[in-house]
Amino acid sequence: MLTRSEVAALVDHTLLKPEATEAAAAAAYAEGLDLGVYAVCLSPSMLPLRAAIDAHEADRRAPKVCVVAGFPSGKHHTLIKAAEARMAIEEGAHEVDMVIDVGLALAGELDRVFSDVLTVREAIGADPVLKVIVESAALLEFGDADLLAEVCKRSVKGGATFVKTSTGFHPSGGASAEAVALMRAAVGPDVGVKASGGIRSAEAAQEMIDAGASRLGLSGSRAVLAGFPE
Repeated sequence: MLTRSEVAALVDHTLLKPEATEAAAAAAYAEGLDLGVYAVCLSPSMLPLRAAIDAHEADRRAPKVCVVAGFPSGKHHTLIKAAEARMAIEEGAHEVDMVIDVGLALAGELDRVFSDVLTVREAIGADPVLKVIVESAALLEFGDADLLAEVCKRSVKGGATFVKTSTGFHPSGGASAEAVALMRAAVGPDVGVKASGGIRSAEAAQEMIDAGASRLGLSGSRAVLAGFPE
């Protein structure tokens, strides 16, 4: 089993509740800093988070700032997703987690899924990390494993740095080891796979890592990390 600090280095500590306040976002960043996580993932309306930007500029070990785009439905117009993502980068974010339009994928409109990702990538430039949320549980429930794999491949072709399982808001569910393994097989060893949604224990986190996850999205990071040895 990995150590607590090793797992923390894979974690996006997440606060995306609709009722979250700016004070809560600042507190989430402070908690992420205390836990030693890789990044803190917030809603774009929380930016600019001045304390986070200052901390990161002062100490490169401070968590990066991640925001979501087209969240949580993915039904936003592509140009809106792109503008939201670009503004977030301009306001201090280092990473963007965008949501695809799952309906397009289920309808077989994979060229449009690719275009959606590509447009966001072009809007933010080559350097920021772009994670593409594919809602793996929904694709498996209403489609199949081949569809999930193809959506991941199209996302990478469009410029994804990572493919990500879930928003955590879809009724089909969140991350599963099955989905993570399928996604890892689809994208190969050089692209990130982020498991997110419903990971609430150290055992679940370890299962995702064993399946091929290279990043974990956690809202209860402290409790999950407490289950790993020092």
